[in-house]
Amino acid sequence: MRKLLNVLYVTQPDSYLAVDGETILVKVEKEIRFRIPIHNLEGIICFGWAGASPKLMSLCCERGVALSFLTSYGSFQGRVTGKISGNVLLRRAQYRWADDKDITLRMAKRFVQAKISNCRALILRGRRDHQDCIDDESMDKSANRMLYALKRLDNALTCDEVRGIEGESAHEYFSVFDQLVLSQKESFYLDGRHRRPPTDYLNSLLSFLYTLLSHDVTAALESVGLDPQVGFLHRERPGRQSLALDLMEEMRAHFADRLAISLVNRNQINGSGFLIKENGAVMMEDNTKKEILMAWQKRKTEEITHPYLDEKIPFGLVPYVQALLLARHVRGDLEDYPPFFWK
Repeated sequence: MRKLLNVLYVTQPDSYLAVDGETILVKVEKEIRFRIPIHNLEGIICFGWAGASPKLMSLCCERGVALSFLTSYGSFQGRVTGKISGNVLLRRAQYRWADDKDITLRMAKRFVQAKISNCRALILRGRRDHQDCIDDESMDKSANRMLYALKRLDNALTCDEVRGIEGESAHEYFSVFDQLVLSQKESFYLDGRHRRPPTDYLNSLLSFLYTLLSHDVTAALESVGLDPQVGFLHRERPGRQSLALDLMEEMRAHFADRLAISLVNRNQINGSGFLIKENGAVMMEDNTKKEILMAWQKRKTEEITHPYLDEKIPFGLVPYVQALLLARHVRGDLEDYPPFFWK
């Protein structure tokens, strides 16, 4: 089992990353603010305009530590990684599968089935836990429509049909998602999903969390030898991590959406921690990012019982377990791919 290591998040824009032997240094105006041995890390994520020395990049490549750069909004910019890992035969099998319409359809159904089921579970849990605060009728309608979508999914004949069902279900889900927000509703509300750019606080929060999840899933796929860019559900596009987006679908509700709701309902973040740009785009202040990142890291250390393995694992290992199960299926060691279903 892979050991759950840490991810170093660098949020201060004038930071500079350097190396002293086996130790990573974070400097601000030439003053060392933080140091950590590289063997304690599995990834580094830099927000804004943080810089990094060539020696640091070389050490990260040598030790298999992914170094990612994101904008201050949380949008992915680029990644520095070492040599491609994994068996070339596994990647060749993956590419053949991606060109096979029947296999692509079957895999796309697996990812969407888990996504819809997990989103529906989140709605039903919210309805059960907060019956006196939400509109039961609208929750029930959306949950029933998503259940019907799952039945339609079984009979889908093309990937375009699967994508259509996924889109309809996502619309149903986000149409009632706002009701799960029980605190600070004057600041955190959702009128549909807006991503490029996010135009309200809750969309900005979700986009930020999805970016963090994307980093973890991409690193997990690379660690088992799969190509994150060659997927099944999401169409291939230069620079797009299609397989990472595929695998993310089954984890969004449990990893990101639940955490977003908890952060708001527990008043761990508030509207004063967001800024609205002249073009209407919403971005976070540094202190809000830090609060979210601490909550993200804490959530990853919590233990859950994996639904397929039936073993307790840290929550943060779920992307690696799912990537490993997917690789085993592509190699032929597993008859089918078992998606992550949240119980």
